[in-house]
Formats: sequence, C-alpha cells, structure tokens
Amino acid sequence: MALYDLTAEKLLLKQIYDGNSLAFNKMFNLYRGKILAFVDSFVHSKADAEEIVQETFLVIWQNREKLLSIEHPRNYIYTIARNKTYDYLSKVSRTEKTISNAWINTSVSLNNIEDQINLKESVFLINKVLQTLSPQKQEIFNMSRNQHMSHEEIAQAVGLSKSRVKNVIVEVLKHLKYHISKHHIVVSLLLLWKLFF
Repeated sequence: MALYDLTAEKLLLKQIYDGNSLAFNKMFNLYRGKILAFVDSFVHSKADAEEIVQETFLVIWQNREKLLSIEHPRNYIYTIARNKTYDYLSKVSRTEKTISNAWINTSVSLNNIEDQINLKESVFLINKVLQTLSPQKQEIFNMSRNQHMSHEEIAQAVGLSKSRVKNVIVEVLKHLKYHISKHHIVVSLLLLWKLFF
C-alpha cells in the first residue's frame, strides 16, 4: 500500500498554482478513482458521481491561486468533493420535497364542472404544445412521462448525458407551463401531470 507523500503532493499543488497542466493531470489521475468511489457511495449514480468529480477538480483549477496556503492537499480535495456532494444531495432532496408537497397540495376533487372543462382544454393544449417541440425533446419527454424511464435509462437510450436529459425535461415543463399560463387555464400543471401523464 503506497504511503501518503505530503511533500510530493504539496509540490504538485505548487506546480498547479504555477499553471502547470501536467501537474494538474497528475493530481487528477492520482485522486479521480478515490474521489469517484467516495462520492458514489453517497449519490449512488456513477454518472452524477463522475460529474461531481469533474466539478471538484474544476474548482481546484479555477482557484489555483489559493493552493500555496493548503497544508494538506488530500483533505482539501476531499473537502471540495464533500461540499459538492452535499450541494447535489441538497438539490435532489429539495426537488423531491417540492414535488411531494405539490402532489399533496393538488390532491383536490375535480367534481366541479368548470375544473373538468379546464382539464379537457389543458389536455388539448398540452398535446398541441408538445407537437411543436423537436422530435428529440418529444421522445425524451415521452420516455419520461409515458414509459416511466429513469433519467439514466433515457440518457443511455438517446446517447445524451443524464444532466442533459434532466435539462430537456425541465425545459419542456417550463415551455408547457408558460403556454398554459398564457391561456389562463386554472387547473394546476402538476395536477395535470398526475392525471394526464
């Protein structure tokens, strides 16, 4: 088992501070696997863990003017990775909580005739708006809503990154929300997802 060479790693940080990209690559290769395993143990997604590792090393490169003051390179790298992981988990948790609260808040009866009419109008409008999207966006949205595929499954099927798939779905939802609000339809968009998708 290799010993932790503090002096050698501090020298690497000094070289990175000087803008040496080879030293940066060496540091990246030295820590990538360890950081990836560390992050993946929390996020349970290789794709997201990989993204967090990339962001971690981007922070190191972008803040290289601070590297001379770092006493323990390993601790510094793990701290950045931990913070990035925390941000990711926070965001996921916030999103899930928001969606969960929205479902609770929209569990209302649609017995009212006016709501029924609005719902029909909304369904018609949603179909119309979806047809204006690019074939790829339609396909991704259909896989998510109708086929109930995960972002990772969709990403593999269409050859995009998981984060790009997430962005496409968010873009489509915003687009739909915008068009529904323009038509002053009062049925909640999230309630429509529950009923329609």
